[in-house]
Order: sequence, then structure tokens, then C-alpha cells
Amino acid sequence: MARILITSALPYINGIKHLGNLVGSQLPADLFARYMRARGHEVMFICATDEHGTPAELAAAKAGKPVDEYCTEMHEVQSELAQGFKLSFDHFGRSSSPENHQLTQHMAGRLKAAGLIAEVSEKQVYSNADGRFLPDRYIEGTCPNCGYNRARGDQCENCTKQLDPTNLIEPRSAISGSTDLEVRETKHLFLRQREMRDQLRDWIKSKKDWPVLTTSIALKWLDDGDGLQDRGITRDLDWGVAVKDGQNDWPGMEGKVFYVWFDAPIEYIAATAEWAHANNLGDEAWERWWREDKGASDVQYYEFMGKDNVPFHTLSFPATLMGANHDGTEPWKMVDYIKSFNYLNYDGGQFSTSQGRGVFMDMALSILPSDYWRWWLLSHAPESSDSEFTWENFQASVNKDLADVLGNLVSRVTKFCRSKFGEVVPEGGAYGPREEKLIADLTEKLRAYEGFMEAMEVRKSSNELRALWVLGNEYLQEAAPWSTFKTDPEAAAAQVRLALNLIRLYAVISQPFIPDAAQTMMQAMGSDDWSWPTDVAAALATLPAGHAFTTPEVLFAKIADEQREDWQARFSGVRA
Repeated sequence: MARILITSALPYINGIKHLGNLVGSQLPADLFARYMRARGHEVMFICATDEHGTPAELAAAKAGKPVDEYCTEMHEVQSELAQGFKLSFDHFGRSSSPENHQLTQHMAGRLKAAGLIAEVSEKQVYSNADGRFLPDRYIEGTCPNCGYNRARGDQCENCTKQLDPTNLIEPRSAISGSTDLEVRETKHLFLRQREMRDQLRDWIKSKKDWPVLTTSIALKWLDDGDGLQDRGITRDLDWGVAVKDGQNDWPGMEGKVFYVWFDAPIEYIAATAEWAHANNLGDEAWERWWREDKGASDVQYYEFMGKDNVPFHTLSFPATLMGANHDGTEPWKMVDYIKSFNYLNYDGGQFSTSQGRGVFMDMALSILPSDYWRWWLLSHAPESSDSEFTWENFQASVNKDLADVLGNLVSRVTKFCRSKFGEVVPEGGAYGPREEKLIADLTEKLRAYEGFMEAMEVRKSSNELRALWVLGNEYLQEAAPWSTFKTDPEAAAAQVRLALNLIRLYAVISQPFIPDAAQTMMQAMGSDDWSWPTDVAAALATLPAGHAFTTPEVLFAKIADEQREDWQARFSGVRA
């Protein structure tokens, strides 16, 4: 049994996320966590709301609420939606937690002791119209590298180039749109990332199995232009983790907070501490996942994120952990594998939170159960390139994959058995060559499925799972127990016995993708045996003759053209 630590990029607190956000981190992380648990491994799956920084302040102001109250409410909303999509977090924490405040300040103190913090008097953009310094991400303009006209002051989302607000062409406030900006002097703390460039490069290049997308972005940030730059880790804001050197005040940093991108990844660790404390466990319970000197040396750590988050997780967060262990006394667990995703676009354009364009998590659940969305999103995950959600494709995938292939098999088998043998597994005779071939084909496909799941090849995994469902349908078409029954009821009974066991097997292996349908299938088969079918032949004998089952309701309803057209019109924007 392996010990598997999984973290998903933290969703921002400022509103409900759309499906593009979901498939870019949380959902594939959940798929992997569910699979690893199904294979008997010990899993710790952690996520949290990212609650600090200007986005939270502005969203709270717009809602007319104090920022802490707003964040508490939105954490609850996002937690409920995560549950609605059956995201199986061991803990869904908050970056505003006391644990994260304490750990962030501790890390800063360790970095200071390592000589990796510099106090820098710098010039930052001040908006006269807004009456405040503007964080880099709240200055917009044209990217000098690629010409994208909505580049942020910290990074261009289009070409991922790291930027400084003064690099932007025609900068403006993203809050008010004002161009009445001026540069003022202020003092901030910088993480001296340049000092760690060689160490980071060696570490990244040692990860031979990382996706090309992850490695290419990391190395690009290391070497493009002047290479990796020192990074500001404090901001002139009210809401966030107060700047301290461990538990002590940091002279000259009064009234400042740590930059949200400094404290947010640290929340992965802090959220695990939150989990331990919520379960009345001591610090050793979370330290065995995160401290290599306290049991984490045998942990395999996987991170899931969209490509825009890769630079901070391959450079800044690792630099923080490496720097905190400068004297060898705090060996923090470093990530072993980063699974990064491209973008999911929406129906000929882009998802847009600001314009309300696309399908958002709450509205998705209001029209269809989560399994419909989970299946489509995972089977179309934007791994090797951007992918696109269209309503026509969604309808076709649901109707063909879920309703016609899996749902149809469950319905045909259970209804036929009920009509001819009753709601019990029939006895029947021995299996013949056709059944032996099915077992061999299922075994081959199942091994391929397992290989892709372990490699986190999401789309390839979904293809193999569908192929496993298809094998069952093809067997039923060839065996045709409804015809066999007329001349050889005993042979038909054997075919149905195998098919009922196949439904239980499908429940087990489909559970990472479609957990609700898997539960429905398992309950219908009157079983709670979720053991993985390492031996397919043995698995297809799990339900013995005489075992009772029930005939379930329709597993997946087809999407009608009228429904698709209605939803397409409703989700074209603008969200109220």
C-alpha cells in the first residue's frame, strides 16, 4: 500500500467557479484520488478556498459585506458545490485559517534566516481614482511580448510571460478602468528566487516523467529573457496574513500582508493541519504527510492545476520549501508530479466569470446530476491542448456513452432477468468459449485502463473505460440471452448470471468517473463489495446464484434536442 498525497489548485473565494475551473484541477485530482483509494492505497486529498488578496476585498465590497464574513459565506457555498460534484476531499480548508497564518509567518522567518528575503524599496503603481496601491494583477494593459490587450501586471494569461506592471503598454486600473496612475515608493519583502535558480533547475530536470506542458512552462520562466527574477511576497493591503518573522513583528512591515501567491500554496500544508485539528489529532498526524523527518519520506505527492498556476508551483513554492530547509532541520515534502492542464473553452469562445458566459457549477447541478458533467469533462479533459465545450458534443457524449452504452446494458440485463428468472441471480450452466473470450478481453482492457489511470492520462482512461462498457454490450448482442432462452434456458441463465456480475464489476471500475451511478449500480446488485477486480474471472463470480438484486430506474436519461437548445440559449451570458 502506497501513501498518496494529492493537492488541487485552490479556487479563489470571489464567486462560483465555472466548469473550466473545475476540470483544470479539482475534478481530475478527485478522479485520481478515488482511483488510488479503490486500489487500496492510503490517500490524503487536500484543497481549500484561496481567500486573501484584492479579489476577495473587491468581491466583498461589491456584496456590501465585511471581507471576513463574505469569505466565510463563500467558503460554505464552494464547499457545498464541491460536495455536489462528489469531490472527495479529505479536507476542504481555508487559507484564512489560523494554521495558515502561523505557518506562512513561520516560513517567512525561515527564509529570512536563510538569507533569502530582501527588503526592497520599490516603486509601485498607485491609482488616484481608487485611492490605493494596485496589486500587479489589478493593473491591465497590452502585453509587450504577445500583444494581448488584457494582460495583467504580474503575468500575461495568453503567453504566460512574467511581467512587471511598468512593462505594460497603456496600463489601466482593473478596478475602475482609470488611467490616472502614478508610481510611488514603498518598501516590500522579496523572495530571492535568483539565488536558487540552479537548485530549482536541477530539481525540475530530475523530474523525467513530468508532462511536457509542466516542464516547458517551468524552464521557460527560469531562462526566458533575464531568467528567474526575485519575487515580491508582500503587499499594501488590509486583508491577509500579517507580515511577521515567525511570531515576531517585522520592523518596517507594519500594516502589510503577505502576497496571496506566497501564502496560498502554503495552505496545502496548513489545510492538512486543519484536517488533523478538526479530527482531534496531534501535529504528528499532518506532519507524517509533509515532513520527511517525521514519516513523509515514503509519500508520493501529486499536484493538479491549470497551466497558469504552473510557474508558482514549479518555482516559487518549491523555493519556499527548499529555503525553509536551508540548514537541513526542516525537510518539507516536495512535489513528485505536477499534472497540468490547458484551458477548456466554451461554445466558440471562452468561459468568462466577469461576463457570466458559460456553465457555472451551481447552474450545472441545477439542470443535470453531477455524473453527466463529470463524465463529459473528464473524457474531454484539456490535457495535450485546449479543448472546447459545445452543447452538441455534450448531448452526443451523454446519449451515446452514458445512456446507450452503460445505461442500456444495466436496463436490458436487469429487466430481462426479472421477467424470466425473477430478481435473483439465476443458476444456469457453465461458461463457454464466448464467455471465456469476454473475460480475456475484459482483462486486457482493464490492465490498459489501470495503466492510464496510474499515469494520470485522463482522456485515455475514459476511452478505456468506455471500451470496457462496449465489450459487455457486444457480448450481450452476440449471446442474445433473450433468444437463447427460447431453446436453452439454462445457457441463457448462465449468460445473465455473468451479465449481472458484470454490472457490479462496472460499478467498481467506473466509480472514479461516475460515483453516483456506480453507487446506484452496486445497490441494485445488492452488494457492497467494492474490491478491485484484479482477477476478472473471480470478480464475475462475486454474485452467486440465488443472490437478490433489484431493477434500478433509468441510470442516465437522454438529453433531448429541445433541452439542449434551451440550455445553449440560457448559458450564452450574462449571468445574473
